Amino acid sequence: MDSAQLIDMIANDAPANEVSDAIKTLAYAKSADMVDNLTPNIAAGLFGDEVPEEQPEVEAEQPEANAEVEQEPTTETEE
Repeated sequence: MDSAQLIDMIANDAPANEVSDAIKTLAYAKSADMVDNLTPNIAAGLFGDEVPEEQPEVEAEQPEANAEVEQEPTTETEE
C-alpha cells in the first residue's frame, strides 16, 4: 500500500480501523527500510570493519564560526 491508496481510503470514508491499520503498515514499512539501510554501517562501526560507501554524502556549507568582524575605530570625546 502506498500513501495515495491511504488518501483514497480516507476520502472514501473507509472504516477507522482499516485506515489505522494502513497507517501502521506504512509506518512499519518505512521504518524497516531505514533499519535495512543503516544496519551495514552500524555493524561495520561496531565490529571494526570498513564502512561501505554506498551513498555519497552531501555536506552543506557551514558559515565559519570564527569569522573576523571588522570594528570601526572609536573616538573618545571629552566633555
